[in-house]
Amino acid sequence: MMDKDEAVRSTAKDGWFSSMFRSIAGSNAELKESDLQPALKSLKDRLMTKNVAEEIAEKLCESVAASLLGKKLGSFTRISSSVQTAMEEALVRILTPRRSIDVLRDIHAAKDRGAPYVIVFVGVNGVGKSTNLAKVAYWLLQHDVSVTLAACDTFRSGAVEQLRTHARRLQIPIFEKGYERDPAVVAKGAIQEATRNKSDVVLVDTAGRMQDNEPLMRALSKLINLNNPDLVLFVGEALVGNDAVDQLTKFSQKLTDLSTAPTARSIDGILLTKFDTIDDKVGAALSMVYVSGAPVMFVGCGQSYTDLKKLNVKSIVNTLLE
Repeated sequence: MMDKDEAVRSTAKDGWFSSMFRSIAGSNAELKESDLQPALKSLKDRLMTKNVAEEIAEKLCESVAASLLGKKLGSFTRISSSVQTAMEEALVRILTPRRSIDVLRDIHAAKDRGAPYVIVFVGVNGVGKSTNLAKVAYWLLQHDVSVTLAACDTFRSGAVEQLRTHARRLQIPIFEKGYERDPAVVAKGAIQEATRNKSDVVLVDTAGRMQDNEPLMRALSKLINLNNPDLVLFVGEALVGNDAVDQLTKFSQKLTDLSTAPTARSIDGILLTKFDTIDDKVGAALSMVYVSGAPVMFVGCGQSYTDLKKLNVKSIVNTLLE
C-alpha cells in the first residue's frame, strides 16, 4: 500500500500535474495569486476534460488556491501533497450531500414502526433500472433485510417478466398486476401486501420515461404522492456524462412542480450505472450531486448482482489527478 505522499508522487511523476505545479516549486517566497494563475487555469481545463462542469472546476481550483496562497511550501512534494489534500477536501464537501441517508438505519426505524421501507426507482428509458433494482435487492438480502419487488412498470412490454425473473433468481416475492394498470395503485397494493407479510422493504420498479414527457411524469408524480415512499432513487448512466445531469435536474424539477405533498417531493438519492465504463470521465457524478444536493448512494459497475458499490471519494480524487 502507498501512503498519501507516495501516491501523489506517483500521480505527479512526468505527467500534466508535474508540469503544472513544478514551476512554482523551489522558492522559499510566499506564494502569490499571480504565481498560481497559470497552474490553476491548466488544472481547470484538465478537470473539464474529465466531464467536471465549469462551475465545479472553478470551485475546486479556488480550494486549491486557498490551500497554497501565502504559504512557503518550497519542495514540489509538499506542493503536490497540499494540492491533493485541498482537492480531496473540496470533493468531499461536494460529494457530501445536504442531506444524509443511511438506508439500513432507516429500514430498521421503519420496521420498528411496523411499516415497510419503500424505495421507488425512477429514470429515463434504457438505463438499467430493473437490473440495478435487483442489485439493490441482493445488497439488502446480504444485510438480512427481507425484500418485496413491486412491478409498477405496466407500460413496457416484457418489464413484468424481467422483474419476475429477478425475483425468482433472488428467491424473493414479487407483487404484480400485469400491464395497462395504474402504477400508483399497483404500488399501493404492493405496500399493503408487504405490510401484511412483514416484509422489511418494497422496491418499486417504474417505467422509463423522458423528463419532458408530461403525461408519464404526471403518472410518476401520482405514484409518489399517493404512496409517499421513503426514498426516490434516480437511476442514471455515468456514461452519458452531463446529459445525465440534465435528466436529473429536469426530473427533480418536474417532480417538485407536480408534488401535492406539504413538503414537495423530489429526487432523494442517485444510483449511477455503467460506472466501470467511463474511464476517467468521473465528473458527471460530481455535477449530479452538486446540482441536486442528493447523494450518489450506489454505483453499478457490471452485470452481476454483486456489481454494486458505494462511491469512493478518494478514488475519484486520484482519477481526476491522473
